[in-house]
Amino acid sequence: MNKDHKKVLRSWKMYDWANSAFATTIMAAVLPEFYSSVAGSTLDKTTATSYWGYSNTIAMLLIAIAAPILGAIGDHSGAKKRFLGGFAFFGILATALLIGIGSGMWFYASLLYIFGRVGFGGANIFYDSLLPHVARSEEIDRVSAEGYAYGYLGGGILLALNLLMILKPAFFGIPSAEWGSRISFLTVAIWWAGFSIPLFRNVSEPPAIISRDESPNPFLAGYQRLRKTFRDVRKFKELIKFLLAFWLYNDGIGTIIIMAVIFGAEIGIGRSHLIGAILMVQFLGVPFTVLFGRLPKKLGTKNSILLALGVYAIITILGYFMQKPLHFWLLAFLVSMVQGGSQALSRSMYGSMAPPSRSAEFFGFYNVSSKFAGIIGPALFGVVGQLTGSSRLSIISIIIFFLAGGFVLTKVDHEEGIKAAIEEEGHPVSSGKKSV
Repeated sequence: MNKDHKKVLRSWKMYDWANSAFATTIMAAVLPEFYSSVAGSTLDKTTATSYWGYSNTIAMLLIAIAAPILGAIGDHSGAKKRFLGGFAFFGILATALLIGIGSGMWFYASLLYIFGRVGFGGANIFYDSLLPHVARSEEIDRVSAEGYAYGYLGGGILLALNLLMILKPAFFGIPSAEWGSRISFLTVAIWWAGFSIPLFRNVSEPPAIISRDESPNPFLAGYQRLRKTFRDVRKFKELIKFLLAFWLYNDGIGTIIIMAVIFGAEIGIGRSHLIGAILMVQFLGVPFTVLFGRLPKKLGTKNSILLALGVYAIITILGYFMQKPLHFWLLAFLVSMVQGGSQALSRSMYGSMAPPSRSAEFFGFYNVSSKFAGIIGPALFGVVGQLTGSSRLSIISIIIFFLAGGFVLTKVDHEEGIKAAIEEEGHPVSSGKKSV
């Protein structure tokens, strides 16, 4: 591996380091607890938990609707990095504005969170779509896993700083823990922006790929490509089966990520335990994710994902019985073992079955799958909580996603999926802005 290739891979992985600050502090740890105790202080705890779930549902629905056409436009126009930058800027701005959220401002907190989550998710479509271009086929599992490991480490370092700001605000000259949380939102925006720079400087924009029968207009061509993808779906039946499996099991994973802390707050687990356990997940997630990136050599990519889903099923069962802070810590440890690995290998398995010349389009569909998962899981969590008056049954209900997703995944023929992607690349297309 030459030095330039290493630099490109490292720069691509640094975006995981950058944007994972949003995933840890905003999505998983600080904002959910802040939403429950401060922004939602005028609501009862169960209602605040449900509203948080609905906020996630709305955000995921918005990006799910837009993702496929955006991906197709990005491929056609050769603008993956520009789209990535635009969505990232949108998310960074919304995140920075969270510093202004005070007591009882749950509606504005939800609104800014939705904007931030749309920016985060939209940028990830184009970030993920760069993976088949920066990584060689024989290293794609490892590079994807290392990207997630970078994310765990980067997100964990900032979360540790944010935790200190909240627990020891006087040490930083901050007047209160509430202001420690609010300032932590601003640090996420700065972190996300600053560590995104290497990708934009060192990763090349893949060339636009235009077929001879496509419109030169990116928007029209985007719709043409979507129609073609639906027509050609039989060529990629293994990839489509994988998407269905991913849609199911990622629903469970996403719900655990975004609902765990606010559920813990609902049942009375203290802020220091909640954020501390999430912090542990970040740092333990680094070695476990790297280890998962090596597992496919022994078990295969599909079997490695199935192993992770088995652990998640156990987590949901144990979560129903959670009572004490120690229980939350133990469940967080189990999550740290499989969270990054399952997501990294899902990304690389999908990437290996997607034609590189249409990577943003196909990763648009991949992100639709993940976003629809983000719609149903949190919505179900919120509805069950409101109907029963407790979110405990909400936890156990999501096991169905892991069981159903694992079953569909067993039906995916990975090698056939790779073969279909290779055959698709054999079709005559052009690079650059010329049509053929």
